[in-house]
Amino acid sequence: MRILHTSDWHLGKTLEGFSRLEEQVLFIEELIEKVEENNIDLVIIAGDVYDNGNPPARAENLFYNALKRISGGGKRAVLVIAGNHDNPERLVAASPLAYEHGVIMLGTPKSCALTGKFGNFEIVEAGEGFVEIEINKERAVIITLPYPSEKRLNEILSEELEETERRKSYSERVGEIFNRLSERYREDTINLAVSHIFVAGGESSDSERPIQLGGSLTVDAQALPKKAQYIALGHLHRPQRVYGADVDAYYAGSPLQYSKSEINYSKCGYIVDLRAGEKAQIQQLFFKNHKPIEIWKCQSVEAAVEKCRENSEKNVWVYMEIKTDKFITQENIKLMKELKKDIIEILPIIDGQDEVAFDYETLSEKSMSDMFKEFYLKERKVEPSSEIMDLFLRIAQEEEGDASEA
Repeated sequence: MRILHTSDWHLGKTLEGFSRLEEQVLFIEELIEKVEENNIDLVIIAGDVYDNGNPPARAENLFYNALKRISGGGKRAVLVIAGNHDNPERLVAASPLAYEHGVIMLGTPKSCALTGKFGNFEIVEAGEGFVEIEINKERAVIITLPYPSEKRLNEILSEELEETERRKSYSERVGEIFNRLSERYREDTINLAVSHIFVAGGESSDSERPIQLGGSLTVDAQALPKKAQYIALGHLHRPQRVYGADVDAYYAGSPLQYSKSEINYSKCGYIVDLRAGEKAQIQQLFFKNHKPIEIWKCQSVEAAVEKCRENSEKNVWVYMEIKTDKFITQENIKLMKELKKDIIEILPIIDGQDEVAFDYETLSEKSMSDMFKEFYLKERKVEPSSEIMDLFLRIAQEEEGDASEA
């Protein structure tokens, strides 16, 4: 059986307010091509399909269309579990229609799939947290543990307030679930596990929403099911193997760069070839970087303007760091953004100049507008735009009106 493991699509995600849907559409097209080219039997999407529990309509349409095309109308099986970003009920709302296309969607840890023949495969048996499927005369038993928060497990795992005890209790409970479900594994079946959890020691990035809450929702590597031939994980955006687990457990990572902390490694999924009783054969399947994130470090405002001019047509997202001995004017910021449309942030690196300090003795002589400008300069190292000033003054006037009425 040949499996493709992917995760953390985060459909509908933005980068500082800039939509990533165009790139996500390109990723889906690439994924569909790779699924066909590599003769995949089962596609696993290990959570965080969407970026939040209330995704935009276009993101939902993209997901449903992707499932239909990936499955090929039932030609291959697709298994989807919910991550911490997903609303489990909303994610699986289309399940009755999804089964017709060979798609299994599971929202909570205690979800139970339907049994029966769907497309070119059959769900032979299913229960809370497991599914046994037959594809091309091969059987696979899959443990499924969508994001297991206490709320979604419908359990209180620890009454202890001490962080160490809470983490221990959570990890032990997840381990108990895996151990109990592992009893479904057999020597004549391909044995898999799919989950959306944070395993201790994993390398994270800035774009992930923490699910460990300081450590209390962290799972120890030794809690993972040891009898699984392959464990498909979601949550961490960097593709990586889980070390210390004594089992082949992998995070597929996100298919796109979702923060500037992700620019130094490639994005991929995993193709896994499996036979009952044999070690998994695992290979990376790399994805194109459809619109890279770049950090431009410039030695002056003039150099930054020129770089924007020279690279105006380059299809990248840009974070700019500009070394300067003076504050960057709003006119220069406007010029740079006119030359290069996809600038996410302009960060001045002030050289040889102390921070702006307030003269508290003269505050009473200054207008509210002047004080806000000084504060903004001190905090952001750039002048506030006219739009920001208008917004601040409008809010301030409303506050004054409320106070006078009181």
